[in-house]
Amino acid sequence: MATVKILLWKHYKKKDEKFPIALRITKDRKPRYIFTGKYILEKDWDPVLCKVKKSHPNSARLNNYLLKKLAEADDTLLEATSNNEMVSTKQIQKKVKRKGKNISFFQHGAQRVKDKYNKGTFSVARSELSILYNIKEFLNLNESESKQKITAGIKERRKIRHKKGMNPKTSMMLGIKNFEKDEALYFADVDMAFINRFKSFCSTYLGHKERTITNQLIFIRTLYNNAIKEGIANEKTYPFAGEKEKIRIKSSLKIGLTKEEVLKIEQLETKKNSSMWHTKNVWLFSYYFAGIRISDVLTMRWSDFVDERLVYVMNKNDKTVSLKIPDKALNIIKHYRNDKLSKKDFVFPFLKKANLKDPEDVFVKARNATSLFNKYLKRIATECEIDKNLSNHIARHTFGNIAGDKISPLMLQKLYRHSDLKTTIGYQANFIHKDADDALDAVIN
Repeated sequence: MATVKILLWKHYKKKDEKFPIALRITKDRKPRYIFTGKYILEKDWDPVLCKVKKSHPNSARLNNYLLKKLAEADDTLLEATSNNEMVSTKQIQKKVKRKGKNISFFQHGAQRVKDKYNKGTFSVARSELSILYNIKEFLNLNESESKQKITAGIKERRKIRHKKGMNPKTSMMLGIKNFEKDEALYFADVDMAFINRFKSFCSTYLGHKERTITNQLIFIRTLYNNAIKEGIANEKTYPFAGEKEKIRIKSSLKIGLTKEEVLKIEQLETKKNSSMWHTKNVWLFSYYFAGIRISDVLTMRWSDFVDERLVYVMNKNDKTVSLKIPDKALNIIKHYRNDKLSKKDFVFPFLKKANLKDPEDVFVKARNATSLFNKYLKRIATECEIDKNLSNHIARHTFGNIAGDKISPLMLQKLYRHSDLKTTIGYQANFIHKDADDALDAVIN
């Protein structure tokens, strides 16, 4: 038999000396706790009667709230017993959490975006907020209108949102607040028919490619899974189970530059300190270190260079990397030594004016610099007569293309900073063509 009790949870105390009030569910001597979100001082709690003392200014209201929560938990336990369900304390905890909850898909999504934003993962928060807007557009779709009118309306609303939130922080907060109040969609509504119509909408009206649509489905699936864990959604309505919607991630074709094309970039004459000059230096610096991510290059500090080695922590996964500085990379950073203010100063100039106490300002300035690089890389490609899509990330593909099968997978794994050797082998397979070429030659030639 399971029991429920209200208590003051003394394992955690806030700075104001208050403790949380929790429901303790016990079955087979195994306890589980559900926190009510209410905190009080120890002196205001009656441990015998398990209620708030009259010394607390809002004792009556708090006790009524706690009695309601206790009643919800008791009802849930009675329901499980009546149905002869063999439930664990964890399952009871989920059921109690779900009891009385009616949280929409958008409200749950807004909370996830808010959590990501508060943790400082701004790029994820922004992309996921954008997906919520896309789903909202889908819900408001009026198919009686022409495709041209629908797409124009979507673009106009996007433009208005950007104008309202010219400050990136304001823009995020406005979006989160809007969805926190939105009850237009519930998890039970997100079924297979919904998924199929949404995929069609993304392709037809948003012009999304297959990988972009897949990324949005992954977000919906993640949100649904989290909602089930928290007791907000029902497993029975889950649209990604069994023979339902299957998400398949297709590997994209990766194309890198050749040695000859890299040499053209190295030999390209550009005006010192111009945007194109900086872009060329940053791209080559990334390539010389096996395709370091552009975000890591921009946040590189002089203190990261120790005993002729580059020692830094990757932004993506917090891994520490130590690499010998190639002579070509050394020649690049020599150009920036005169602007060095201290060991903690950035090597490249793009984040020098960023407010380092505001991580979002650093993120925004890094994103703006990345956009600038992509713009000038197109010009560099034109001047060097390279007909490939020259971008920041192609520096990594270029290293892989030139490395081919000359370097062992284990060494490449270290250079690429991959956690799993399978990832390295799969990645490098894009650039190893010799065996297939020889086989083709043997037949045709």
